Amino acid sequence: MKIKVKAKEHKKEITEINTDFIQLQAFLKFMGIAETGGQAKEFIQDGIIRVNGEICTARGKKLRNGDVVSAFSVDYEIVSTINNEN
Repeated sequence: MKIKVKAKEHKKEITEINTDFIQLQAFLKFMGIAETGGQAKEFIQDGIIRVNGEICTARGKKLRNGDVVSAFSVDYEIVSTINNEN
C-alpha cells in the first residue's frame, strides 16, 4: 500500500519592525500568534516554532533583518526598517 503525503505549502508574510531586533517571545505576541507570554513560552518550549528552518527553544532569541519565523503553516520574514533608512 502506498500512501501519498502532500505537505501543505506555507503562507508567507513580511513583518516590518522599526528596531534592530525583536525577541522571539515578543514577536509571537506582537503578531498575535500567542495571546500571552505564557502561551508564547509553551509554543517555543514545545518545539512548535522554527527560526530559519530550525526548531528554536530560546524565548529570548533575537530576530533580525532577514530571519524567517515559521509557526502554524505561516512563514514570517522579518524586515527591519532601520537597515533600509539612509
